[in-house]
Amino acid sequence: MNERNSIIGKIDWVTILIYLALVIIGWFSIFSAKYDEMHPSIFDLSQVYGKQLIWIGSSLLIGFVILLIDAKFFNAFSLWIYFFFLASLFVVLVYGKATNGATSWIELSANVKFQPSEFAKMATALALAGYLDRLDVDMQKRKDQIIAALLVLAPMALVLLQNDTGSAIVFVSFIFVLYREGFPGTGLVMVGGVVAILLFILTLVWSQKVMYIILGSLLVLTLTYYLITKRKGIFKMLGVFAFMFVFVFSVDYAFHKVLQTHQQNRILVMLGKLDDPKGVGYNVHQSKIAIGSGGFTGKGFLQGTQTKYDFVPEQHTDFIFCTVGEEGGFLGTALVVLLYVALLVRIILLAERQRSTFSRVYGYAIAGILFVHVAINIGMTIGLVPVIGIPLPFLSYGGSSMLAFTIMLAIFVKQDANRLNIL
Repeated sequence: MNERNSIIGKIDWVTILIYLALVIIGWFSIFSAKYDEMHPSIFDLSQVYGKQLIWIGSSLLIGFVILLIDAKFFNAFSLWIYFFFLASLFVVLVYGKATNGATSWIELSANVKFQPSEFAKMATALALAGYLDRLDVDMQKRKDQIIAALLVLAPMALVLLQNDTGSAIVFVSFIFVLYREGFPGTGLVMVGGVVAILLFILTLVWSQKVMYIILGSLLVLTLTYYLITKRKGIFKMLGVFAFMFVFVFSVDYAFHKVLQTHQQNRILVMLGKLDDPKGVGYNVHQSKIAIGSGGFTGKGFLQGTQTKYDFVPEQHTDFIFCTVGEEGGFLGTALVVLLYVALLVRIILLAERQRSTFSRVYGYAIAGILFVHVAINIGMTIGLVPVIGIPLPFLSYGGSSMLAFTIMLAIFVKQDANRLNIL
């Protein structure tokens, strides 16, 4: 009893309250998205919204149990947890069930499916935190850099083999952790990543020929500037331009030979190069109509016509945000976005006050995972990024997602509650 009272007094209730607010908003949004007049009770366990309540209850119970476990457990067994879920990703490749083109589910029963990739993100965060917390690890050493990178790339590669591009992209979020911990070159990698994305988009919008003309002109101007001012570093600059020329050359091959047809079409729809509101662009088109029709204050709970008549496919899962937009309007979406921002800021603030490397790294890892999930999911519902199918944390329907994100957050809350016990 004393231990329980001690934990209750030490946990960060601000984080818990934000989490609960998002979960409740998500539950009611799912109820609205899948509302059935024949089953009007939100507690009806035969319906999607009733099943989500079971997942919420299970998540809260598991989260409470985590708060009672010794905080050192997660560091001590971080690699075991990591290898368990790494093995589960292998199992998916052999016995997985294909859903929406991705083989990322293990069917445990007729009504229960398990998605290891959701838990693999949490396991990777634990493993990376556990590794960087070791006294003999020095991020300036090449060996340690390679091991840290492999811890992230291994599950990412397995998820890519499942054809689950969305979940694989989330693993890129660990670059924020490595940057915070002084991993050499991460700042350059982040800048290079942004430049690569811009070059990819501009090449598709303007064509390779136009990009060659632009880059060639910039190269001539830059060379002239270097020669006139006699600045050093001209060879590094030439290397950067060489990379950009090669990257632009490879865009056409990557787009047509690597990406699948539906992925190509989603990117073209996003860029405005393809208008297909009744085909590949249907989801996003209907989602934007739903969000736009909500206006400033929204149509009201259970009053959304786009929602009620099921115009948006997968609205209770990946497109749950458009339910918030239609029924809650700008005020509703702003509230949800502000809650996510508050949660991310809170996690980062808590991470910075940790006394152990393990807790700090883990905090930044889950902040990065949450940020990428929220940014991509909301971005795709309003047409800013291609539809790649990842859930909105705590709002989208799904047991694996709800359990994984709750466990992920509960472990960090436990670490924070235990920080004063670390000398």
